[in-house]
Amino acid sequence: MISRAVMYTKQHTPNSLRVAARRTQLEAHNARLRLTVPVVARSEYDNVYHCAVRKTASQWMKALFGDPTVYRYSGLLPYDPRAYRWRHPQPFPPGRIVSSLFISRRRFRDLPKPERHRAFFVLRDPRDMVVSSYFSTRNSHAPMGDIPQVRKVLREKSFKDGLLYLIDHHAERGTFRALRSWVVAAESDAIPLFRYEDLTGDQQRDEIDRMMRHCGIVIPPAELTDLLARYSFSRMRKGPEDETMPSHYRKGKSGDWQSHFDDDIHEAFAAATGDLVELLGYPART
Repeated sequence: MISRAVMYTKQHTPNSLRVAARRTQLEAHNARLRLTVPVVARSEYDNVYHCAVRKTASQWMKALFGDPTVYRYSGLLPYDPRAYRWRHPQPFPPGRIVSSLFISRRRFRDLPKPERHRAFFVLRDPRDMVVSSYFSTRNSHAPMGDIPQVRKVLREKSFKDGLLYLIDHHAERGTFRALRSWVVAAESDAIPLFRYEDLTGDQQRDEIDRMMRHCGIVIPPAELTDLLARYSFSRMRKGPEDETMPSHYRKGKSGDWQSHFDDDIHEAFAAATGDLVELLGYPART
């Protein structure tokens, strides 16, 4: 019942009020961290930037990096750009883990950053991104930005036509271009790319450990195991997935696109993305 009430509130609260509430919650959370969590090790970096495109588990990553364990072993506080109405290219305050930055590689390059910083980018099979975007936009995503308008369109269309619409929508918004920009960037950037599939799959613990260490955050093995257990997808789902109470943490399953793409959708996707799937190293259609 509580979960349903929370979901209803999220779906019916004006965006400006939700942003203000999120900012207040984040400031209270950070104040509690400062007062109650002793910092036992500090990251050598002044800022950490989590860069991504949408539908790459960004909310999950944000929750993970906002956990007291991460603060204990980094001394870095979480910072949500949206909650503070951040606009490119404003600088971020020091001592923060900025999550999530939905941004192209060029725009990130142009950001003013401290000399001592780390960044990483999370990518995902763009076909799964489209499918995930369909279900979250249609059913569960908070009504921010253009979500209400797109949701209205999706609910008026069949599932297939909705996927076709979203492929064009993401192409127009530059989602696929932003994804491509990070992959083709020079290796000398020293910004590692992490795959959603690895961060949520069987090698999750090793990949998260690698990510944390890249950011100067070394979490003892037992505490890292406990951290990941707290943020397992099964625990973060709010309840049963149905039309009246959809979970924003849906399947998270890699390769889910294979159950939904037919010849027409494949053709439209290829026209919108070109060789992106191959460039990213994902298997072509079988």
